[in-house]
Amino acid sequence: MFKFFGRIKTIVSSELNAALDKAEDPVKMLDQYMRDMGEEIAEVEKAVAKQIANEKILKHKKEDAEAKVAKRQHQAEQAVQAGNDDLAKRALQDKKEHENTVEALSHSWEQAKNDCEILKNKLNEMKKEYQQMQLKKDSLKARAESAKVKTRLNRTMSTIGNDESKRGFERMEEKVLQFEAEAETTEDLSKESRTLDDEFAKLDNDVTDELADLKKKLASEE
Repeated sequence: MFKFFGRIKTIVSSELNAALDKAEDPVKMLDQYMRDMGEEIAEVEKAVAKQIANEKILKHKKEDAEAKVAKRQHQAEQAVQAGNDDLAKRALQDKKEHENTVEALSHSWEQAKNDCEILKNKLNEMKKEYQQMQLKKDSLKARAESAKVKTRLNRTMSTIGNDESKRGFERMEEKVLQFEAEAETTEDLSKESRTLDDEFAKLDNDVTDELADLKKKLASEE
């Protein structure tokens, strides 16, 4: 399992670079790597849990055998005090068997205990590395997203100000100038029309006033 985890760590950098060269999505690949590592850690945690359980079982058996050794020792002493040497001998023989069991279990338990410590340390190292890679992944994802945005902006900026865009703007500018010229011409014609009407209206007013003055003059002479 640890070899598999190490292999994943080793290939991340090279495959990520290859992904970039092939224009693959590095963010998706990073997410997949982290999922693989997370699954590997989960498997190792199960193995460590089993090893810890095995160590506890061995410790319990060893302590049980030690208790029987102490019990048989006490029984042998009781038998001697009671003058029953045969019973004392049988207790001591059984005590010896339990002592052998204690010795064997002690060796197995010590080995299991050491293995547990090694596995737990390895697991902690894996988790620390996983956390570090998680932080690095987040940083790489942010950089990748930033690079994508910059690329889109650069592409957009490259299209602004090109020949086609300039021609389009020039055409629109000509349209606007034409609209403005038409508006000014219409306004001038409207002013000219209003001025001519105003002049005729003034002329009518002048004739009316002159006629009224003439009537007054003739009336005064009668």
